[in-house]
Order: sequence, then C-alpha cells, then structure tokens
Amino acid sequence: MKFVEKKWLVVTVVMLICYLISIDAWATDAKKTIVFNDRSWDSIQVHNRIAGFILEHGYGYRVDYMFADSMASLTGLGKGDIDVLMEMWVQTNIAGYKKLTESGKMVDLGPNFTNAPSGWYIPTYMVKGDPKRGIKPVAPDLKTVEDLPRYWELFKDPESPNKGRFYNNPSSWALTYEINETKIHTYGLDQYYNVFDSGSEMALVTSMVSAYENGKPWLGYFWEPTWVMGTLDMTMIGEPAYDPKRWVKKDYGCAWAADNVVICVNSKLVETNPDVVSFLKRYETSVPLTSSILAYMKDSGGKPEDAATWFLREYPDAWHKWVPDNTIKRIEDAL
Repeated sequence: MKFVEKKWLVVTVVMLICYLISIDAWATDAKKTIVFNDRSWDSIQVHNRIAGFILEHGYGYRVDYMFADSMASLTGLGKGDIDVLMEMWVQTNIAGYKKLTESGKMVDLGPNFTNAPSGWYIPTYMVKGDPKRGIKPVAPDLKTVEDLPRYWELFKDPESPNKGRFYNNPSSWALTYEINETKIHTYGLDQYYNVFDSGSEMALVTSMVSAYENGKPWLGYFWEPTWVMGTLDMTMIGEPAYDPKRWVKKDYGCAWAADNVVICVNSKLVETNPDVVSFLKRYETSVPLTSSILAYMKDSGGKPEDAATWFLREYPDAWHKWVPDNTIKRIEDAL
C-alpha cells in the first residue's frame, strides 16, 4: 500500500513539474523581449501599455518600454534596439518615415488612428468671450496667422515684454519644434513673437491650463488626441490650406496636414515574431476613443498602465477583434 502511495506521489510530482515547465515554456517561448518606444506624450504611453498588456498576458511575451524622443527613436527602430513604435506621426516625421521604410529597416503595419489634427491654438474665450466666467472677447477678429501681429501685446513674453510669446513643443521633439520656428519666420511673425521652448509636454500643458483657468491669453502649438483638448474649449488659428510643396520646400508656410498615425515595427520582427505583427496589424483605434482613454487617466489620476487596463475592461468589443479567440480569456483573467 505504501509503495502504491509513493508511486502516485511520484507521478503527481512529475505531472506538476511538467505542467510548470509547460507554463514557463509558454511564457518564454517568445525568445525575445518586445521593446516599445516610449515618448514624452500620454497617448503613445497608453497605447504601448495596451499592446504590451495584450502581448504579455495573451501571448506570453515579455515587454519593455524604451524612452527615446524624436530622431533617437527612429535610429533605435532602424537598428532593432526598438521593436515597435505605436505612434508614427507620418506627416510630422515624413523624412525619417520615408528613409526607414524605403531602406527596408521599418515596416508600416497600418493606422492606429487617422485624421489627427495639430496646429496653433488660442482659448476660444479670447474671440467669443465667456459670459459665465465674466470674460469679454479681447481679440474678436483673431482668426488667422495674418491677424497675429496686431494682437501680440495680448501674449506678452514675461521674460522679454517687447514681444509676444509663442509656446512651442519641447525642443527634444526636434522636427516639430523646428517646423514651428520656421513657420514663425515664414509668416513674418519673428519680429512680433518669441518662440518659447516648453521643455516638456507637461510644462506645455500646464502653461495652457493655467492660462485657461485664469481667463488669460495663450498662444501655442498643440495636437489631438489629448485629454486637455477634450477638456478645454480651444480654437485653432487659421493658416493657408495645406500645400505639400511648402513642406518639400521646408518653409512650412501653410497648415499642418491632418496626420495619419500608424504603427511601425523593425522589419526583422516580421520574420521572427509574426504573431506579434499579426496582432499589431489589427490594432486600430480613433482620435475620439484615444481622447476618452486619456480623459479617464487624467480624471482618475492614474498612470498609463491604469488607463490601459481600464480600456481593456471597458471596451472589450474593440480589442477582441485584434486577437485570436484563444488569447481573450488569458487577457481577461489577468485584468
């Protein structure tokens, strides 16, 4: 009897070990960690965590997030140090995009979201006023860039009050920073406005929100989707219609094109991890959906990973379409 009990004990232990080995093998079968490119704005960090959670808990991959802004991220993607870029703003990064795709180092997997606007904004109350807050319109005729010279004193730069201040994005976003600087020069606004380096997205947002809450003027560059643009009533300053020739010429004397924001991967990933690529090809959201996720993160005081799990709980119909049926339960069990 004791022999039989020992025999079954040994069998049970062996089966348990085999089970644990199989679980570990499933979790490490990826053979590599999938590295996402983190940048300094919220939406890409949230999309990284959504995709990362799915790959980790649904597919058994380990994931990592490497911070690199602007051209450094494209260099890393081209070399293979970074595997996935969840937000390639094509129009904004057209030169780098073409270079990497044409060289075969990067593959465009299709849109994350489309028609994402960006441009120069002011608070709407500057033009229309806000009777509820007792704010009168101080620039009722400010509609286009051509009107900015006559209103520069409303935007006085506290560090150089002989000119107005234009809040640019952080200089670490080298390309967009330089485009806005060039636009200021092309429009002849450099004699009226200083270009201010915000230093970080957080500082740029803070400057806007602070001005808005105090009913003060503000002029600067911004984009969508973001929680702040979904919360504040802002108006985009008109520019001449988008003209691709002006962008080729690089004087940028026209509006930004509404951007198609696509998902790109290092080309080697297509061969080494086709399941990851298949998932990312199906991953697609929208500007309104992304804004709602970011608004939740702001309102709840959460982090990008909290916003990611909230999205996965609240929008199953969206992400179920991205993954095979056999991964859904694993992902939902991990939430």
